[in-house]
This record gives sequence, structure tokens and C-alpha cells, in this order.
Amino acid sequence: MELSRLRAFVTVVQCGSFTRAAERLRTQKAQVSRQVSELEAELGVRLLERTTRALRLTEIGREIHERATGILAAIEDTERVAQSVRGEPQGLLRVTMPLEFGLLAGFDWVRALLARHPALSIEVDSSSRIVDLVHEGFDLAIRVGPLPDSRLAARRLGELQYGLHASPAYLARAGIPATPADLVAGDWIAFAPGGRPAPLRLHGPGDAVEILDTAPRLRVDSRYAQRDAAVAGLGVAEILIAIARGDIAAGRLVPVLPDWRRPPVSVHAVFPSARFLTPKVRAFIGHAIDHFPA
Repeated sequence: MELSRLRAFVTVVQCGSFTRAAERLRTQKAQVSRQVSELEAELGVRLLERTTRALRLTEIGREIHERATGILAAIEDTERVAQSVRGEPQGLLRVTMPLEFGLLAGFDWVRALLARHPALSIEVDSSSRIVDLVHEGFDLAIRVGPLPDSRLAARRLGELQYGLHASPAYLARAGIPATPADLVAGDWIAFAPGGRPAPLRLHGPGDAVEILDTAPRLRVDSRYAQRDAAVAGLGVAEILIAIARGDIAAGRLVPVLPDWRRPPVSVHAVFPSARFLTPKVRAFIGHAIDHFPA
């Protein structure tokens, strides 16, 4: 059985289409389709139900896919061992990260990483969903906040700071909050990517903690939109400091209740295995730590 046929089949399932699988494998759609058909003929079973709009795994296809994924993962582990001996970052590095973190970090540091390692190429998936690294074929993910999956190895890259801010015009109109409770009575701009904002948890002087259920006048699903709404005078917001430094320096945003804020939020790189950390993953993580957005 040719591994290229197994890899074509697994990639089609991961991508959901022959066209996208061909793009990932850097080959022609007809070649991918032929490899999957040859695998089906070799096994004597139909693996995929094909329609004009979608692909669906057959029952036996699901079982074969699970086994094929394990086989390819074992082969990749073997290749990682060999590559770790060679030491030079090379090949395609597949990374998934939240879109807004990608916008925050920018790509100048990625350009520097690629310039340093000419044999390395990078594919970035900007998605808000939690990707299954092993089954979807990613080398690592950037995760913001708590890490729910203990099966994955992780390396801390840095932390993000947040603070309460509003525009001078809004504060002149509505007054300056003196206590956290005043935030509930004012106009609140909530970051609510799931539609329902989480309670606002603030840590103050000493061990003081306030947990507030706000009634937002505005809900947004983007930290950038939240910042822009605050600059426009729509209310008070818990701003991601790294994306608002220019507005703060220019006076378009001013701190509110500066002694009260949420604890810093950690950012991690997570990857399937710490035992066989490939040079390309190691190089990416080290470079990301050095260029983490302050």
C-alpha cells in the first residue's frame, strides 16, 4: 500500500474537498482524486460518498481514516526523530491561531523567521475554533487563556494585559466611574464573541475582587471593534492594551479605575509532543517568544 494514497485520503477528509486537499499537498486535484480511487480499489471498499456539494465518509471509511491517521502520525514521529538529528528547520510548518492574535502579532516577525531559515515554509490557519492538532495535521497552535487539553505539550509565549478605558468625550458626558459598581450604571462595551458576555471579574488593591454582571449597551465580537467603539465615545470597555497603545498615548483613550483590572492572560504555543520537538517547531516557538507583542 502506497503511503501517498493514504496521505491523499486523510488530507481530503481533513480539508473536506479534493480541491483544498490538492492545494495543501501542492498537486493537482485530478492526482488526489486518482490516489483516493486507487486506495479504494486496492482495499476493495468505498471510503467516501461523493456528491456535487459534499464528501461524506462511509462507515468503513471512518474506520480506515482513523487507522490511516495513526499510521501517518507514527511515520511523522519517525521523521521528527530523524529531523531532530539533522537540526535545521525545514519543510512546511502548519500553525493555527486566533485571527485577532495574528493581527496583533503582525507578520514582520514571521518574515524574519523565514529569512533566517530558507528551507522553512509556514501555513497559518486563523480560526476561532479549537483545532484538533493531531487529526487535522497541525504542528502547533497559539492558544490565548486557560489550556483545557492536558494531552498537549505547551510552552508559554507571554501574556496579554487588559485595562478599563474610555474616551475623554464619554467621561465628560457620563462622569468618571469612582468604583467598579459604577460601571454597571454606565454604558458598557462588552467583548462577547459567543453573543453573551461573561461576568466582569476585576482585581483591585490588596486581595479585593469584584465580579460584575454588566448590561452592555454594545456587544462586539472583536477586540479591535471594542477599542474603536471606545474611541468613538460609546462607553467604557476592558481594552486589550497591546492594540490600544497608540490611542492611549494620543489621549484618545484614558484609563478608568486604573487600580482595578483583570489578571494578565497567558498565551501558549501547544503542540502534540514535547518528546519529539522538531527543529521547525522549536524555531517558531523561540522566535515567537522573542517577538511577543508587548
